[in-house]
This record gives sequence, C-alpha cells and structure tokens, in this order.
Amino acid sequence: MHRIFYKAASLFAALAVIIGAFGAHFLKDILLPQELESVQTGVTYQMTHAIALFITGFIYRAYHNVRTKVAGYLFFVGIVLFSGSIYLRILLKHLDFPKSNMVTFITPIGGALFIIGWLILMFAIPSSGRKYHQSNE
Repeated sequence: MHRIFYKAASLFAALAVIIGAFGAHFLKDILLPQELESVQTGVTYQMTHAIALFITGFIYRAYHNVRTKVAGYLFFVGIVLFSGSIYLRILLKHLDFPKSNMVTFITPIGGALFIIGWLILMFAIPSSGRKYHQSNE
C-alpha cells in the first residue's frame, strides 16, 4: 500500500509543477488575475497534499494500520476534488460551458477531506508504547 501512496504522490507533485508552470508562463495571458490566483491555490494545495500523501506512505510502512490507509485515501480524493474542481471550473468557464460555476460546490468537499485526513492521520500514529512494524509490502 505504501508504494501506491508514493507513486500517487509523485504523480500529483509532478502534475502540480506542470500546472503551476503552465499557469505562470501560458495562462497568465489568458486568465483573469483572480482565476490565475485560483489556479495557484489549486497547485499549492495539490503539492502540499502530495507531500502529505508521501509522508502518509512512510507512516503506513512504519505502523501498517487502517487509519493511515484511510488518511491516504482521503488525501488522494481530496486532491482530485479540491484542486481538480478548481482547474475544471476555470476550464469549463473558458470553454463557455453553461453553469461552469456548479463545479465550485465540489471544492469544499475536497477541503473537508483534507481536514479529516489530517485528523485521522494524527490518530493513526500510535503512542510511544507501540512498536514499529516493518511491512513487507
């Protein structure tokens, strides 16, 4: 399982760099300043939670518990919903898709998943009395 988290985190981080560079060098002439700021927000949260997903992989490898796995899934889905909905809303708006702002309702769901993931991760780390578990995954 930890390898899946590592690979997903690496992909999300690479995509964050690509989207950030694309925004900085190409979209700045196309998007309104507030839209460009929204893209930057999506990129920042995507990169932050890609790193969190990577760390979750290390924690899962060390302690191998269900809570860590759940936190990882929440970070994964949170990235897709939070950052993905920001990117999708701006894309649909520029394609003149009717009701493109409806996608905005997905963003806070992704944000809530981030928060829940962090809280679950906090409880996934055992107290000092529990021994380190070496996973064979």
